[in-house]
Amino acid sequence: MGKDLKGKELGKGISQESTGLYSARFVDRFGKRKHKRFKKLQECRAWIADATYVDEHSDISMPSDMLVDQWFDYWIGIKKKTVRSNTVRNYTERYIKNIKPVIGKMRLSDVKPLHCQKIFYDMADQEYRTSTIYQARIALYNMFEYAKENEVLCSNPCKKSVKSDMGKPSEKKVALTRDIQKTFLQYAVNQSYENQYRFILQTGLRTGELVGLKWEDVDFKSKTIQIRRSMEYRYSAKEWRIGEPKSKSGYRTIPLTEEAVTILKKQKEKNKRISEISTEWEEFVFLCRKGTPVKNSTYDTALFKICDKAKIPRFSMHILRHTFATRCIEAGMKPKTLQMLLGHSNIGITMNLYVHTTEEEKKKEMGLVEEALMAM
Repeated sequence: MGKDLKGKELGKGISQESTGLYSARFVDRFGKRKHKRFKKLQECRAWIADATYVDEHSDISMPSDMLVDQWFDYWIGIKKKTVRSNTVRNYTERYIKNIKPVIGKMRLSDVKPLHCQKIFYDMADQEYRTSTIYQARIALYNMFEYAKENEVLCSNPCKKSVKSDMGKPSEKKVALTRDIQKTFLQYAVNQSYENQYRFILQTGLRTGELVGLKWEDVDFKSKTIQIRRSMEYRYSAKEWRIGEPKSKSGYRTIPLTEEAVTILKKQKEKNKRISEISTEWEEFVFLCRKGTPVKNSTYDTALFKICDKAKIPRFSMHILRHTFATRCIEAGMKPKTLQMLLGHSNIGITMNLYVHTTEEEKKKEMGLVEEALMAM
């Protein structure tokens, strides 16, 4: 039993130093000593209690013998309780496809920075995009950092010196010009998903948010919709997955334009004409003629056909969201307002849209100046 400076017993593993700090000492089931100092006795006791509980209930093996595969399974099991399901899926996908083949069968303690670097080099050789390689880095770093924080490892091998800024550059998202937007909508008339395309251009929803929209989220009286979920079809599992929006900022209320209200009313009438809708899907707004949600990839495939018919460059569903944002900027909308409408977690993401649009406007204005100068 340790004691404080006045001689009072504090409990097993706890003592008070001459500096006034409380010292906690703990020996885990592997015989490894752990030591930490605290300003408050309460914090010290809490640390001892947590360390004891984790040690008694953990099913991880001796750190020196543990494989990376084993540590990932342990770590991802914990992450499932603290992060969104989409994040868990992204971590798992990057691990299985890119990290596991390189270091999965290695002992955790044997992984060095050079092994981490090989993961990213291999991904670059396989022509992964820079953004995907960065996702793999986040998963790898967090996995090892958790091991370091829990003293399973002395250091994190995924250090700053390990480079991951490589791979194919992400495709630049370019909004539709007003002329191309007009042409697209003309050719989209009476197409299967016309309502969906028009609705994104009026609201800026992500595709998953559009797919997951329910009638309970629509308020015709206040002319608003609530974004509460995101939904996508997972081909690997052959099932629909309903999850939370992309971030906390993804939960939002979006005011509807008159055009958006009209689109929803048209969709409501369209759904009434569907011969059979199962109880599983009857609350969802945008359904196909079979009475089921439309897969994300199906939307893009249908988009490409319209673009080819209209003889305009192909684009994805996300470009419709990007186009909505661009029209808002052109109309003079404030960045903070647009951030809330789009559900961006960071104002910097929104400001990048403004920078791009401003550059286009500068070119346009300079073109007018050039014409004026040439006329002199």
